[in-house]
Amino acid sequence: MLDSLSIQNIVLIDKLNIEFADGLSALTGETGAGKSILLDSLGLALGARGDASLVRHGVEKGQVTASFNLPASHSTFGLLDDNDISHDGEMILKRVQNADGRSKAFINDQVVSTRLLKQVGELLIEIHGQHDNRALADTSAYLSLLDAFAGLSEEAKTINKLWDIWQSARTEVAAHEENLRKAQADEDYTRHVLAELEQLKPSTEEEQALADERSILQASEKVASDVQSAKKLLHKDGGVEKRIYSAMSALERNDADIEALVKPSVEALDRALIELQLASEEIAELERNLEFDPARLDDVEERLFALRGAARKHGVLVDELPALLEKFRNMIASLEGDQVRADELYKAMNAAKAEYEQAAKIQSQKRQSAAKVLEKAVTSELPPLKLERAKFYCKVKNLSVDGAMRSGFDAVSFEVMTNPGTASGPLMKVASGGELARIMLSLKVSLADKGSAPTLVFDEIDTGVGGAVAEAIGTRLARLGDKVQVITVTHSPQVAAAADRQFVISKSEQRKNRMVTDVLLLDDAERHEEIARMLAGAVVSDEARAAAQKLLNV
Repeated sequence: MLDSLSIQNIVLIDKLNIEFADGLSALTGETGAGKSILLDSLGLALGARGDASLVRHGVEKGQVTASFNLPASHSTFGLLDDNDISHDGEMILKRVQNADGRSKAFINDQVVSTRLLKQVGELLIEIHGQHDNRALADTSAYLSLLDAFAGLSEEAKTINKLWDIWQSARTEVAAHEENLRKAQADEDYTRHVLAELEQLKPSTEEEQALADERSILQASEKVASDVQSAKKLLHKDGGVEKRIYSAMSALERNDADIEALVKPSVEALDRALIELQLASEEIAELERNLEFDPARLDDVEERLFALRGAARKHGVLVDELPALLEKFRNMIASLEGDQVRADELYKAMNAAKAEYEQAAKIQSQKRQSAAKVLEKAVTSELPPLKLERAKFYCKVKNLSVDGAMRSGFDAVSFEVMTNPGTASGPLMKVASGGELARIMLSLKVSLADKGSAPTLVFDEIDTGVGGAVAEAIGTRLARLGDKVQVITVTHSPQVAAAADRQFVISKSEQRKNRMVTDVLLLDDAERHEEIARMLAGAVVSDEARAAAQKLLNV
């Protein structure tokens, strides 16, 4: 509930601090005393649109602070947690309005956006009046009000979760179908590439091994050519060996007396012959060791060309071809297994849908029953409020699965028939401002503390009525105050007398041309006199005091 409201430099308010309590509090005072300023200030703290005109003339800024006492389980604390705002069970809303039009919003002294301040404020206080019935204008809230009345709020959360599960499954199915469609469209290409790569059979590091082998083969080819050239030179025209033999024979044909002279040359030729034979054997051994195979070089170069061509075609390195092959194998395997996966996803989606439909169907039946009870409850509250010919309708339209929503199958509308024999119509179109305010009061009384903010503010909903009707309004506000905190701005003595406490709002001139609005909590004697004034007007008579006493004793 609202604990206190502090206002500084807002219009006619200089500095004001009001402490509230539970139950019903009445704010009274003469017209023009500043009741609207008080509500405007409260609205500012709750996130309403700021305005430079709200700042008291002659000062730079005004400020409004609203402090609340809430149970630890209240939903606003979860909202603070979601926005990383510390609280420790504390809830203080503050708004600073500058004279230049700029404003700042705070929650627990942390700067927040006005949007968040408004979001939190709407969960803390509802303001209703003849010209401010936003709760009834928001038709999307009717379903929540009905669920709160029927005690179906937790079931509604379950429906929300089941809907989310179903929609998530639908999204997954759609995404899988799209991927499957794309894969099937590319299937021919994928299978073609896979066949090419499987025929190629690439392996990691194969390119380097082939390149090294080609280098060796190319070197071997050149050496083999040189060996052949050497062999030809050695054996040309009968070969070097034949010519050495011939040279030795020529020298050995000389006379014995010169044998000693040629012997060194013959021996040298003999040694050359031996070396030549060794050289021929070495060349032969080199030729055998080379084992150069031109066909192998062709094979290696053809393999390298094929690997590098495939790599260029697919925009990868040669060493990445094995991974690419595995990728296309997986794509085909995935394509072949996608239908199995699709069947699994469809099964999960249909199961989620069936569970949602079953829960939504049961919820719809309960809502239909609760709507009838709510209709009777609200309609029964209308006659004492001078709406005895009116009838309230809570209509639940089952949209079936085709119109399913996160909240279930149902669309809820509030309608009213103001006069017998006329057709019922949407509440906001058929009822006048005063009727709307009283219907809202009847609705709130019927809902009591269900689906309501912890604090309700009613702004002059008793305007234009008096006597028994005003007393009926006061009685219902008091009943509502037993469940939630209620603050009412009223000109009716009957409504004021029904309150647990009463504040009077007054305006006075403190200094020349400087008017100030003040709020005073009345004690019993002051309250008696104030209600007498409300009954009598400017001159309070003994009869008015007696009537006031009677109202207060009721």
